[in-house]
Amino acid sequence: MLSPLDDLLTRAQGVLGQNAQVDFGVGGPYGELAQLLSRRNGFTLFGSAVQVYRAGTAGAGPELGEWNTGELWKNTYAGLADEVFCFGQDVLGTQFGLLDNQVVVFDPETADVEVIGNSLHDWAAWLLSDPQVNATVGLTVDWERTHGRLTPDQRLLPLRFLVLGGELELENLVVKDAAEAMRIRGPIAQQLHDLPDGAEIHLDVE
Repeated sequence: MLSPLDDLLTRAQGVLGQNAQVDFGVGGPYGELAQLLSRRNGFTLFGSAVQVYRAGTAGAGPELGEWNTGELWKNTYAGLADEVFCFGQDVLGTQFGLLDNQVVVFDPETADVEVIGNSLHDWAAWLLSDPQVNATVGLTVDWERTHGRLTPDQRLLPLRFLVLGGELELENLVVKDAAEAMRIRGPIAQQLHDLPDGAEIHLDVE
């Protein structure tokens, strides 16, 4: 019987980077990520719905090391994203990452972090438990059926943020470069982070 992570790999599509032996010098989920990328260096799942970043300069889509530098997009979150080592994302730019040897989901609209497990096997099991929701499969299929397939550098950005009452409908979505979509949301996430439900919001938008 396949493990959840091996099961997920059987569903992987394409290879975004060149073959590489990846080693972060540590074990735990970081070691699992290194092994995963050494087997398949960057890939997509469920069409374009989920993307795992490649490691290394040559290839398509975001590169793992560059994506986790402050200059590309994290600096717009004013430290809220610095400790999360992001290794992938769904179609809306929700980041899958590692933090304190746990696998987490990073919400790009609020910078809130949710723990989903202690290993990449837990992450794989979580995705497979409800691909329509956890992997944004239905939304991706609907978008690409109408507008065509996303490139490895593209994600969908809500015109009205979901946390501010925007609907998860095609009319409320636009294609953006993945890093640009994160930079757009960073300054807003700074203002929304840790606000209680129902709080009155006065946003500063430059």
